[in-house]
Amino acid sequence: MSFYFQGVTLGITLAFLMGPALFVLLQTSLNRGLKAGLFIALGIFLSDVSVLTLCLAGFSKIFTQELDQNVFFKILGGIVLIVFGLWTFTRHANVVPEEENDGPPINLKIPGPAIYILKGFILNISNPGVWFLWITAVVSTNSAYGAGSYAVYYFFAGTLSMTLATDLLKCFIADKISIKLNSKVITWTNRIIGLLLMGFGLLLGLSCVINLSHFVPAYGVYNIHNL
Repeated sequence: MSFYFQGVTLGITLAFLMGPALFVLLQTSLNRGLKAGLFIALGIFLSDVSVLTLCLAGFSKIFTQELDQNVFFKILGGIVLIVFGLWTFTRHANVVPEEENDGPPINLKIPGPAIYILKGFILNISNPGVWFLWITAVVSTNSAYGAGSYAVYYFFAGTLSMTLATDLLKCFIADKISIKLNSKVITWTNRIIGLLLMGFGLLLGLSCVINLSHFVPAYGVYNIHNL
């Protein structure tokens, strides 16, 4: 079980990383409530499982050196982030206090669970940083424990369970905070998160033609031997 808890350590580290998926997770929980946020978290989790499975199956051998320089991944990821950012920026909160709603109930059109799951899945899996992170982790663990060993699977079971648990916790916290917020505050939160998402997208696009390593810190390589 020590391998599992070593994976939990990596999961805790990932929980503090700031990225597009985190902002969308919080934004959805604030706007749509706990249930919607949980579905976003599930989509993110499924995308992590998918990427990790591909890496463990040998995908990382193909892209270990090239992924960080892959123009296709950067352009695709940048477009997805900018589109999500624009959509988020233009959204207005639909919060109607009960004391102000004296008329008939207002029925808001709310997307189904599949839409939220797909949103979390696409947003996370289209981020090159996610691929680079899992590839780095797989290469490191295979080097430390041996490719295909049970230790590797225990390790990533711990990592994935912790990342899912922390994402669910973020949803609960955001939902509790949203109760205290009014429409104006949530609308401005949408705008800020939208700008951040568009900023991530622009950085990915610019990185295709400009070396941003002098301005933005490069992805750190997680060394499994430091656990």
